[in-house]
Amino acid sequence: MIADDIRVKTRHPAGRQKVASTSLKDEERLALFGYQQELRRDLGPFASFAAGFSFVSVLTTVFEMFPLGYGFGGPVFFWTWPLVFFGQFCVALCFAELAARFPVAGAIYQWSTRLASPGIGWMAGWLTLIGYIVSVSAIAIAMQSILPSLWDGFQLVGGSADITTLTGAENAIILGTLTILTSTLISCIGVRISAFVTVAGVYAEMLGLCLLIAALFMNIRRGFSVTMDMTHLSPGMTPHGAFLASMLMAVYVMYGFDSAAELSEETRRPDLVAPKAIVRCLLLSFVAGGLVILGTLMAAPSLGSGELATIGIPYVIHAITSGVTGHILLATVAISVFSATIAIQTSASRVLFSMSRDGVIPGCRRLGGISSRTGTPITATIVVGILSIGFLWVNFGDASLFSAITASAVTVTYLAYLMVTLPLLVRRVQWLRGGSPSYGFRVKGRTWRAGVNIVAVVSGAAFFINTLWPRMAVFDPSGERPGMVAFPVVFLGAALGLGLILRKIRSARRDHFSHKEL
Repeated sequence: MIADDIRVKTRHPAGRQKVASTSLKDEERLALFGYQQELRRDLGPFASFAAGFSFVSVLTTVFEMFPLGYGFGGPVFFWTWPLVFFGQFCVALCFAELAARFPVAGAIYQWSTRLASPGIGWMAGWLTLIGYIVSVSAIAIAMQSILPSLWDGFQLVGGSADITTLTGAENAIILGTLTILTSTLISCIGVRISAFVTVAGVYAEMLGLCLLIAALFMNIRRGFSVTMDMTHLSPGMTPHGAFLASMLMAVYVMYGFDSAAELSEETRRPDLVAPKAIVRCLLLSFVAGGLVILGTLMAAPSLGSGELATIGIPYVIHAITSGVTGHILLATVAISVFSATIAIQTSASRVLFSMSRDGVIPGCRRLGGISSRTGTPITATIVVGILSIGFLWVNFGDASLFSAITASAVTVTYLAYLMVTLPLLVRRVQWLRGGSPSYGFRVKGRTWRAGVNIVAVVSGAAFFINTLWPRMAVFDPSGERPGMVAFPVVFLGAALGLGLILRKIRSARRDHFSHKEL
């Protein structure tokens, strides 16, 4: 996608004009952006791909989110999967183009800053950070749905393992906390070790996906026409409303593919490796996840008994496999969850490190530090782990509130993505209207690329609005707390407000010390 001889004009957040060439060595190219090589470049192509694939983690997220999609749309919700993929693939192509031109850690923050302004870039980085920290909590707490099913000894507090019960919520916090603590320890040791665990997790996930897909398609009960079945839509909703609500399943799954770009400063030849990793991880996630959804619909013992909308894929697995096969599948899911926890936490820590290195966030001196022994941002990694564990404790008092928070975290992430794709489109339009071809835009295929960018912006905005939409069936299914329908909007407003306060505090401190120096 990117020619080796392209020269890219960019601007450092502090305002220094830089020119980068993909023919330069990695360290030299990074220096042209105003940064020294501090992180260790230990990642190759597969490790870069594994970072994004583990973040999306279709084996885990499709398992977790299938009841949401089926509960609203029935079998026809299958078509939301390719629809969301089409929009997100256009976003991924835009990100791949930027990853080749700006191979810097903290990708979303860096891209938005250079394409738009430092203020918009700061907010994009802040929202990405929030979304990723909450995602660490959300993926780690999934251990409660897996480990006690493998062995009842994992139910450490006794009682029911159901996460909606008090004992289930308590145990979920314990297992999630242990998962995040272990992930934090491994991430602090060094990127090579964390990459090894992530790669091993990807292999385990691929094995689990192959076993699951094979088991499903060897036990099919109905044909592909099941995807056109509209008799199981959510009652009380219009067909269009049910379809849009069921789309949330795919929207909640297909993000995080930019993780390969977040690790650009730890990847060898990131200008070539990261773009391919972004595209490939989303493509493979789409194919594998689509086959799992289709196979589940075709192999399910019953479409109308209610288990698909409440239990989901495990209901089908128990019906078509023996105990040994089911345990193997659950074990691969558990490994995938742990691998995903490391991948998401690593991405979040790199965003925090990148913002701290630029001195734009409180506590930047410590958060932007790199361990000379491990070559990792240990303080940033630990802070991400602590905050993620803090979010876990929300589940103790109210599991429905934790679900609302995790859903809202996806919303802020999609807004952060828009803060990249929209300024990128503005830059393209300025160029097409006669401006200078800045940012390394290629002349060949410029119309096609602009079309892809338009789709990325329009679909991203549509997905963002869809996640914000105040649906009682999504955020208050019991009907006991009607105020919860506005939770995503309130969460977004609180995130934006807190971000503005923190940025103002940091700016005030910087102005104060600058005044003292004068």
